[in-house]
Amino acid sequence: MPRLAFDIAFCAQLGKLQGSVKQGVFDAWEKFQDLTLEQLFKDPGLKLESLKRARDPHIRTIRIDQGTRGVVLAPESGDTYVLLRVMPHDKAIAWAVKQKASINTVTQAVEIRDIAMLDELTPAYERIAPAREERLFAKFSDGDLAALGVDGTTLRQARVLTTPEQLEVFAPFFPQDQREVLEYLAAGFTVEDVWRDVVAVNLADRTAEPVDTTDYETAIHRSRTRIALVSASDELRDILDKPFAAWRVFLHPSQQKVAYRASYSGPAQVTGGPGTGKTVVALHRVRHLLRHLREGDRILLTTYTNALVAALRSGLADLVEDEALRDRVDIMTVDAFAGRVVSTSRRPLRGDEEQGRWEQAAHATGFTGTAQFLAQEYKHVILAQNLRTCEEYEAAERKGRGSALPVRVRPLVWRTVEEFTGRLAADGLRTYLGTCAEAADLLDGSGPRYRHIVVDEAQDLHPAQWRLLRAAAPGRPDDLFIAGDPHQRIYDTKVSLKTIGIKVTGRSTKMRKNYRSTHEILSWSTALLHGRPFEELADDSRHETLLGYRSALHGQGPETYAAQSQSAELDALVTRVRGWLDSGIPSAEIGVSARFNKTCEQAVEALTAAGVPAVRLRGDAEVAADAVNVGTMHAFKGLEYRCVAVIGVHDGALPFPKAVTPSDVDRMQHEADLLAERCLLFVACTRARDGLYVSWSGRPSRFLVEAVL
Repeated sequence: MPRLAFDIAFCAQLGKLQGSVKQGVFDAWEKFQDLTLEQLFKDPGLKLESLKRARDPHIRTIRIDQGTRGVVLAPESGDTYVLLRVMPHDKAIAWAVKQKASINTVTQAVEIRDIAMLDELTPAYERIAPAREERLFAKFSDGDLAALGVDGTTLRQARVLTTPEQLEVFAPFFPQDQREVLEYLAAGFTVEDVWRDVVAVNLADRTAEPVDTTDYETAIHRSRTRIALVSASDELRDILDKPFAAWRVFLHPSQQKVAYRASYSGPAQVTGGPGTGKTVVALHRVRHLLRHLREGDRILLTTYTNALVAALRSGLADLVEDEALRDRVDIMTVDAFAGRVVSTSRRPLRGDEEQGRWEQAAHATGFTGTAQFLAQEYKHVILAQNLRTCEEYEAAERKGRGSALPVRVRPLVWRTVEEFTGRLAADGLRTYLGTCAEAADLLDGSGPRYRHIVVDEAQDLHPAQWRLLRAAAPGRPDDLFIAGDPHQRIYDTKVSLKTIGIKVTGRSTKMRKNYRSTHEILSWSTALLHGRPFEELADDSRHETLLGYRSALHGQGPETYAAQSQSAELDALVTRVRGWLDSGIPSAEIGVSARFNKTCEQAVEALTAAGVPAVRLRGDAEVAADAVNVGTMHAFKGLEYRCVAVIGVHDGALPFPKAVTPSDVDRMQHEADLLAERCLLFVACTRARDGLYVSWSGRPSRFLVEAVL
């Protein structure tokens, strides 16, 4: 019986497809389920047609709806066809005739390449290429490349390339797995690195027998990380209607290996840039742990912000359908968990109240320094090192602090901190981090509350929060699973997990492939951080880099707009959002982000006045499914949208002067604050999947001027 499978490139289109097109895909799948091959070829509605001038007779098209066709891989033998793309009629034909399918003799998987475009490009670049020893892959032998799965056709094309920029021209047309091998080699990785991290992860279930390069049926079944074999209508509906459902189908082998490893001997960590699937892996890890959870045990899935909690809750609901099983997972912020442990009625201190409270404490003790200095000393030294006595504080190193503090002054600072915390307690107030420290103490006495803890966006957690999490789960196999990215650290909370008793050595994995943003958006955004060091989560003596970080997708680059005034910028925003809506993008898949709440409110007012539904993104409240989401850059952390407008990126907003410690107060803190502001813009821009629009009025942010303008 024939069947219609789905290529990952088709699934990447799902957010762009109209409902009628999705229904047409579903109808076509049902016909493959119900008809014989002979009937399929004769069916007047499906119109399974061969193509004139096709570079590969295995590539055909089918009718999806009026004016839309699907491009399919239609092997001569076997019953499984693969839907590769869905496009308007003429574009589908033009794309299909240029494609060629093959079976990789190393990965044993199906590959698709734009052979016509590659054949057109290669002679032109060969004519301008320098001597062979000066070309991009000169130091790699033909045998090395062949062992990594680079076939003869791609080898001839790769050998003409001279620079990484030329590789970028060819990359969209290469078979994806071979393209990834070449990109990693061009980025400086060794043959051994690429074999271990890129190729070998695809070979776990491969046979050692010689590969039959005509047996597409077997190759399709070996391409599970790229081709979805759907057997039930409900499963297909999930994939068509819920983009998250595709995660269950298309985990990359490297992600699958991390998420579904039977057991880790202790804490495990996965790091990677935006869009590399860290959250996906974390949620799949929860799913795996649930399958092996003992009676009475529970899991804590935690993160930094309420908006992320809402996203995690929604994602887990899509991934784990059994409600009773999901109920064994508590999903909340670390601060919310601390409040639950302490069970106090004291109100958390708001950010706008803190400076005044420190000033009151300093006045009471006679300390003449600034409130800003006291707040940072309390956060980065006393709470970070869990100092409990004045003697401990006097003896403590102040690593990371750029302001001198003589030992003779420390007792006065300590008395001022005690005055600050004592006044808070008397007034029924508390700080979030102080609550975490108190909760950790309580758990040290009462014992752990969870069998497993899974942490997302781990880079923003403070040492006091980490000590709480360490106390919340017993130290045993699979106790902590940590996902984070130092490049998205926007709250200036550095930590060495090792110093807190969380050792991930030998259990740490780095993800380098972006599955969210296009290559063009990613390259533009990454330039904002280029050349700046980032401390790793596990060991602060090392530095994290974006080496090898790249996207699996290609598309249009970001748009930028310089407005003469703020009102003109808001008018341009309305025009840009209308353009996205008119192109068929649902309003809920459009995000608008700004540095300040005030700018967000103005954006909502401008969009609403123009007849565009828009809502503020606040906390973990449910967001309307039929409105543009508008939120601060902090609120957008961990989220994603098909199109994102980042507005108000002007001088004075990024970096925001009030968020940056003056250099003469603390030079090191000044640099850390600037980096956090730069990361904030990077985070906002990398929320975009297909379209990114960045605007400002007046002078643009220096971050833009330095990096991308």
